[in-house]
Amino acid sequence: MRARTTAFILGAVLVFYLVGCVWRGVLALYTAVDKGSVTAGVLGVAVLIFGFIGSWVLYREIRFGFATERLAKALDDDETPGGGLRYEEIDGLPRSPGGRVDRAAADALFARRKAETEATPEDWRCWYRLAAAYYAAKDSSRARAAMRHAVKLEFEAQPGTAQPSSV
Repeated sequence: MRARTTAFILGAVLVFYLVGCVWRGVLALYTAVDKGSVTAGVLGVAVLIFGFIGSWVLYREIRFGFATERLAKALDDDETPGGGLRYEEIDGLPRSPGGRVDRAAADALFARRKAETEATPEDWRCWYRLAAAYYAAKDSSRARAAMRHAVKLEFEAQPGTAQPSSV
């Protein structure tokens, strides 16, 4: 819950900042039209583009967060043998006194999860657990890619739903 609250607060601050950017862009465009300043016009367009790109990125991140949260809940509710999130595997990894997961243990967990995913590449649950293993091994870029793939597979598995554009 702490991560979600932090994300909400940072998202609200970013929205405030992006609204300010868009407002400044509009004011710069108004100045460009009113005073005939090409520089103000170029700056206004650039700031507007920055504001819209920032809004798009924020939207995608929020959508990704909700999708991964939905998958975590579905996986957590999974009662089948061998299913579920398997918290105990990551929680049981040896840690340093500072709380960091031992790299060798994380790599061993990653190897097991990778083999499981290669055995059933169409199962979003395996991809989700692989993403958790990547995260435990401190490989966040691959963790996000695996999680995106899990979201995509889960959407494909649901009949009658549209394919996510790119979560």
